[in-house]
This record gives sequence, C-alpha cells and structure tokens, in this order.
Amino acid sequence: MKLRYFADLRSLAFILAYFGLVIFQWLAAPDALVLAGLVLAATCVFSFFCAVITHNAIHSPVFEKRWANRVLQVLLSLSYGSTVSAFVPGHNLSHHKHIQSTRDVMRTTKVRHRWNILNMVEFAPRVAVAIRKGDVAYSAAMKESHRAWFRQYRIETWTVLGVTVLLLVLDWRKALLYWLVPHLYAAWGIISINYLQHDGCDMSHRYNHSRNFVGKLVNWWTFNNGFHGMHHELPGLHWSLLRQKHDEKIAPFVDPRLEQKSMLVFVVKTFVWPGRRETFDGKPAILPPRTPDESWIPRPEETPDDLGAMAI
Repeated sequence: MKLRYFADLRSLAFILAYFGLVIFQWLAAPDALVLAGLVLAATCVFSFFCAVITHNAIHSPVFEKRWANRVLQVLLSLSYGSTVSAFVPGHNLSHHKHIQSTRDVMRTTKVRHRWNILNMVEFAPRVAVAIRKGDVAYSAAMKESHRAWFRQYRIETWTVLGVTVLLLVLDWRKALLYWLVPHLYAAWGIISINYLQHDGCDMSHRYNHSRNFVGKLVNWWTFNNGFHGMHHELPGLHWSLLRQKHDEKIAPFVDPRLEQKSMLVFVVKTFVWPGRRETFDGKPAILPPRTPDESWIPRPEETPDDLGAMAI
C-alpha cells in the first residue's frame, strides 16, 4: 500500500489515534471526571481531524492503489460517522463548483442574524438538512449511471450503520458517549468551518472569495486546510503543497484582511466581541434575498466530467 505523498503518514497516524481513543474508552470506561472529560474531548477533536482527512482524500487520494483507497474510505467513514462518498455531492459538486450561489448548499447566506453567534448556532443544522437531501438525490442518480461510486457508497453506508447498531446493542450508553457524540462534533465542525472561510468575503473577486488562516500551528493540526483560497484554486492539489502554492499564487494578490494569523482570535472577534456580522473589510453585511436551493445536479449542457463522481 504505497502512499502517493509521504506526508500522509500523519493522516494515517491521526486515524489510528482516533480509533485508539475510542477503544481505550470502551474498554477502560474512565470514571474520573477530569480524565474522562479530557479523553472524550480528544476523541471529538480527532474525529473532526478525520473529517478533515476525509475532505482531503476525496480531492487527492492517499494511496496509489484503488483498493487501498476504498478500504481507507470505509475506515474514514467509521471515524467521523458518515460515508466518505457522500462528501462528493455536497462538497465537490455543490460548494466547489458553485461557491456561495444558490447551487451551493453550504452558502453562508442561509443564516441571516445580525449577531454572528446566532448564525453559528443555526448554520450547521440548516446546512446538514440540505446536504442530506442532496445525498439522497445524487445517490439515486448514480445508482445506474455510476455503479462503481454507488457500490462504494453503499458499502460505506452499511458499514457505518452496522457498526453503530452493534455498539448500541453491546452497550448503548458507551455507544452514545464514545461513538455518536464525537461523530456529531465532527459533522458540526466540518460544516461550520465553511462559515469561517467564506462569510463576508467577496465572491466576485478573483482572490477575495475565501478567508485564509495562515498560522503554522492550526495548519499543522488541520493538514494545511487554513489555505482555503488555494484549495479552491486547485482542489486536487495535495494538502502538503498548499502553503507553498498559497505563498506563490494567493498571498501577493488577496486582501491582507483575509489572511488571518490566528483562527482563535478571529473566532473571538467574530462570535464573542464585537460579534457583529460584517464583510471582511469591516462594513455591515448586506445579504442577498432569501432564495431556495437550486439543484446542483449537472444540467444537460454541462459536460459529463462535471459529474465529478469518485470511484476510487
């Protein structure tokens, strides 16, 4: 099982760390409040990291061999509680191709409160419903037209469902706390990060459509996913190359206010104090009229390549 990029040893280590934390809790069931809380928090965070790895893997496969990537997708599906293949419709085909438009089910303008903390509370649940609808529609369309994708999607779905049911039968309390809670956190995190990366940005600008978090610490832990503008520019670029390409192709042209050194500082300013919803240049945010989602399923005039379905 040869890696395409040596850097993905870190990805594999993080996946193993997640499963190690789950197994430790299941077997040891720590009852010391501080220890139990810390281990559970670490499990939630590593489940979120696995969601980030999932995002990376659907854009740039980890292994050279297809069968190895298929196995990895099953493990990743278990690590954050949702099928890896389902990332394709909501992320690749909707968000990447139609960023912040009515065909982007993850557009931040779906939430419309003046105070950003309310937007953050509402954003993930609202978007999750839309993503689920898209998953159902896409899987139905792919059942006959892209059988390899649909077969992998079904394997992942039934594996996650089967393991979840088994754990609930073995011990429903442990399953809820050690299995489902981290998965809910991972799903919330991977959806909510989209709000940080795009809200208040300029969608009409060549470079100012995304907010970048350029700090070294946050990017080490999140596999360079802070360089979001570069990721939109070259979605298939491996995560280990994002910083270099960002410095070359994005940093000289993007507005400096969209180069955030600290995600923590930005989160505090955006959601705590002053906490107002603004554009990246400090102006009050003016939202477009509320509109329903437009179907992102490729239209007849779009090429077959626009389907973007993975069959790795």
